[in-house]
Amino acid sequence: MDFGLSDQQRELQDAARKFARAELPDLARELERKDEPVPHDVLRRYGELGFLGINLPEQYGGLGLSHLDALLVLEEFAQISVAVAFPVFEALTGPVRTVEHFGSDALKAKILPEVIRGEKIVAVAMSEPDAGTALTDLTTSAVMDGDEIVLNGRKRWSSGAGHSEYYITYCRFDDQPGAKGIGAVLVEKDDAGVSFGKREELMGFRGIPSADIFLDDVRVPKGNMIIGAGGFGQLMSAFGLERCGNATMGLGVAAAALEDALAYTQERQAFGKPIVDFQAVQIKLAEMAMKVDAARLLIWRAAASAKDGLPTVYESSLAKCFSNEIVREVTQLGVQVMGGYGYSKDYPMEQRLRDGFAWGIAGGTTDVQKTNITSAMIGRRFNQRA
Repeated sequence: MDFGLSDQQRELQDAARKFARAELPDLARELERKDEPVPHDVLRRYGELGFLGINLPEQYGGLGLSHLDALLVLEEFAQISVAVAFPVFEALTGPVRTVEHFGSDALKAKILPEVIRGEKIVAVAMSEPDAGTALTDLTTSAVMDGDEIVLNGRKRWSSGAGHSEYYITYCRFDDQPGAKGIGAVLVEKDDAGVSFGKREELMGFRGIPSADIFLDDVRVPKGNMIIGAGGFGQLMSAFGLERCGNATMGLGVAAAALEDALAYTQERQAFGKPIVDFQAVQIKLAEMAMKVDAARLLIWRAAASAKDGLPTVYESSLAKCFSNEIVREVTQLGVQVMGGYGYSKDYPMEQRLRDGFAWGIAGGTTDVQKTNITSAMIGRRFNQRA
């Protein structure tokens, strides 16, 4: 078993690190201050450098590399901030993959090149006011009407809502109950009948828009169907890679917190010496390092085992849950060792604490991941409704 990276992977990681650290810190501070998403000119720059197509097929303009290669790049962006990393997360591990795996050839030919070039963003619209973890309770309806699909409903907690151009919209076909009625349709931002609620004000995630999406008799071509009724299980299978992306976003935040803490504790003086010389500080730094390294190895295992397919539920849920939990612990320790500076908005540590907490909520809570892990171990799913 080889835990090392190839020369090509190290070169890719280094290229992402150099770009992110040279060009993105000022932008990250601006996005945090103004609560605005990555501007389109920067997004196109991402595309020109190939960062939005690492593991997407070459036939659409991607690089055709592995999922692990994609996560190496994503971590470097996430170490700067989750806002500057979010378009990379969405392109390499998010809803774009649903189009790639299950969309028609025509949809893939239209959307993937646009995403890879940094021209368009694809978001997912899943949750509703009364359907989050219990997603099979969703009520957004999809009715076939000749060559069109008519959509009605309301979506909530859609990251990128109002900013992204495309939305993978989970919906219920022909009032069929439970999971067997659920599929997904591609909706465009400018489609007639699409509107957005007020921008959510969140504890963290500044620079990542979130809002309700209203669908009022929205008509889309039948060709926009990604998966029809009965495809809920397929849609969920695509979340193996999204879980790895989610875990990597948290990992990047935690790794940056560790780096900041290491630098600070070697510079900060107390009682005539650097505070890193005190055993209590050394223990905190070691705990941070253990958690970061363990999370990275779990994520890499899930991605490497998937090869060109999708990571397993067991390995991706394990990686996501562990990363979700340790990023909260690591950033909290980072604030503690930096004292007042860690709590000050003049330094990035307090932002890392706020941004880090969200990943254990987004994309399936940590408790849900634990039920996934146990379900995979014993070989059957649990009926939470019984």
